[in-house]
Amino acid sequence: MIAAGPLQGANHAPSGASAAAKPQGLGDHPGGLQNDTLLRALRREPTPYVPVWLMRQAGRYLPEYAALRAKAGSFMALATTPSLATEVTLQPLARFPLDAAILFSDILTVPDAMGLGLSFAEGEGPRFARTAADEPAIRALRVPDLAKLRYVFDAVGEIKRALAGRVPLIGFAGSPFTLACYMIEGGGSADFAAVRRMAFARPDLLERLVSVNADAVAAYLCEQAAAGADALMLFDTWGGLLTPDAYRRFSLASMRAVIARLPREVPTIVFTKGAAATLDDIVQSGASCVGLDWTMDLREARRRHGARVAFQGNLDPLALLTDPATVERAATEIVAAAGPAPGYVFNVGHGVVPATPPDHVAALVAAVHRASRVTGGASGTPPRAVQQRGGD
Repeated sequence: MIAAGPLQGANHAPSGASAAAKPQGLGDHPGGLQNDTLLRALRREPTPYVPVWLMRQAGRYLPEYAALRAKAGSFMALATTPSLATEVTLQPLARFPLDAAILFSDILTVPDAMGLGLSFAEGEGPRFARTAADEPAIRALRVPDLAKLRYVFDAVGEIKRALAGRVPLIGFAGSPFTLACYMIEGGGSADFAAVRRMAFARPDLLERLVSVNADAVAAYLCEQAAAGADALMLFDTWGGLLTPDAYRRFSLASMRAVIARLPREVPTIVFTKGAAATLDDIVQSGASCVGLDWTMDLREARRRHGARVAFQGNLDPLALLTDPATVERAATEIVAAAGPAPGYVFNVGHGVVPATPPDHVAALVAAVHRASRVTGGASGTPPRAVQQRGGD
């Protein structure tokens, strides 16, 4: 980790409609970023306010996304056309003063490149034409030729150019275990029963599958970083379905293997949904930051582990379906729970749901920035000190 140091340059938290068009940040940055608040938080360095970005911040809750998807004709057309992926990635930044962009793509691009044949049926979610559910199929799997994923890396480069240094870009991948869940089942599932049975009946096969996936994900994320991603995230959506011991063996171990191969200078985030029982292990994964879902105690996590890793989270995304005043109150409470110490990023505890009103997201982002500025940001310093540095 990079030790906390003094703030440098002019520090302003975004506010107002004009900030949505051009987010304000921390001034000059070695990487040319106007706003590097997220990267500082991931490294547990002082920041003048709590940075905020949202899982699925670009997506179905935005009418402009729906219009572009209709024009493109399919989700896969959006995800595999760099110019369209760039447009979707930038859509939420045009509305809200978010502190990061996240690549618009899908976690299942990697197994698709392995030859499983990914498709998305309207209203049904992802499906694979072929599965990796038995020994011959799993033994035959290989790390894909990254040329098959060139559209992703081209999108990263195009997004970086379009951002022009406004905010960092987060690249991402599914965790090796979460990818295995879809590869075995052939699509989504309420309980991924076939995967959990394999963990008991053929742990050797499941280990083989997640090992190949780990090699593929590591190479995929390294290429995203080479294309310009400023931070990298692993989404472990289904690791929490496992017993704690099985989680450590099949999910956490493979994420550690991925993180160990990533460029040291690029901050990393891991997020496992439903992993409260294994938090003590996750903070030792080697990641810069641990994402929490809404069932986890942010205050306690920060108290116990805040000196080791940054934390991200953890608003229940259904809070965004209430009203702006309730959203603001909930966001303020989470900022207070996180406390003033460096190393905190505000996010939802899972993805923004499609029914979310965009004005509620606007209220959320404004509330996080406002509340964290009042309390002194994530700097460990009183508000007055932040004001003197930032000219607020």
